[in-house]
Amino acid sequence: MNEALIRSLTPSVLAVLVRRGADFAAAEDAVQDALVEAVHGWPADPPRDAKGWLVTVAWRKFLDATRSDAARRRREDRVDEEPAPGPAPAVDDTLQLYFLCAHPSLTPSSAVALTLRAVGGLTTRQIAQAYLVPEATMAQRISRAKRTVSDVRFDQPGDVATVLRVLYLVFNEGYSGDVDLSAEAIRLTRQLAARVDHPEVAGLLALMLLHHARRATRTAPDGSLVPLAEQDRGRWDTASIAEGIEILQAALARDRLGEFQAQAAIAALHADAPTVEETDWVQILEWYDELVRLTDSPVVRLNRAVAVGEADGPRAGLAALAELNDSAPTSSNRGHPMPRHTAVAAYLHERDGDLATAARLYAEAAHQAPNLAERDYLTRRAARLNALRRG
Repeated sequence: MNEALIRSLTPSVLAVLVRRGADFAAAEDAVQDALVEAVHGWPADPPRDAKGWLVTVAWRKFLDATRSDAARRRREDRVDEEPAPGPAPAVDDTLQLYFLCAHPSLTPSSAVALTLRAVGGLTTRQIAQAYLVPEATMAQRISRAKRTVSDVRFDQPGDVATVLRVLYLVFNEGYSGDVDLSAEAIRLTRQLAARVDHPEVAGLLALMLLHHARRATRTAPDGSLVPLAEQDRGRWDTASIAEGIEILQAALARDRLGEFQAQAAIAALHADAPTVEETDWVQILEWYDELVRLTDSPVVRLNRAVAVGEADGPRAGLAALAELNDSAPTSSNRGHPMPRHTAVAAYLHERDGDLATAARLYAEAAHQAPNLAERDYLTRRAARLNALRRG
């Protein structure tokens, strides 16, 4: 059976049931039951109209569950109006499903899980494996999310920006288990771009493609991190880079700049440089200035300090970092600066020739690192500088 076909049809089938009046949680359960029947029946007897078959079977599953529910009397009118079997309607409500799964009432983690389940067509087990949590924990998270949005009207306008943030969260999870979440996020963003004409959707798709093009070079065979400056650019995916730049250029031509377009422009400048020495840091800095204007994010200002250091010299970068220090939020209750702040300070001090300060800050940054790969990389940087000072 074609798993890709099943996954591509799942959101539109679910959307049909919700539009017919099924609440989201019950509709999703009915679609999953229909998919189970498809898995067992389609290999021997595939239907001519796969979507129509799934809609018919899922609707009947929903009606069966409704008839046995204690609330049957409140739903009799809807139950008695079962549509006759036939081709699936041409109306595509998948876009509304995106909006529903990224509803503001959901936490980011719940929105991501629900999007992967309802729009992406992944199983609860696959999602749990991808996020390294027990299947029962993920099932509870998805169940709570479905209950939260069950009473949301399907025809309410959605917020594209919220959907994009959810998809970017999925993309940044990378790869774990048997699901490539970065590739899945690109697939879902392509699907969204085919349904909504919005330059920021195109901007996010371009950003994903440009970042994904470098994926094979980001880690060494032993799993250690390889920074951008040291990556083998000959191994970057030039087809993805070309597609990303083409999509970005079309979005920017519409003159409705947003943060994902600006981020993609920065990624494109990195991807377009034949060598690290040929990187156009002046133009990258200009795009960071645009991002600061659009978001005023401390993380953007931190990245901008790096760009200042590359374009105008490390001392200028340290001055930009100092401007950020007074207003930068701290993490948790430990008084640590925002993620990567100390590592950026270490890098700029290293470029300025202050190896002692840089080594000390790299060691501090290693203790603050959110994962083992970053911790190992920063520890090695500190050790290398200490060795240089002694030698």
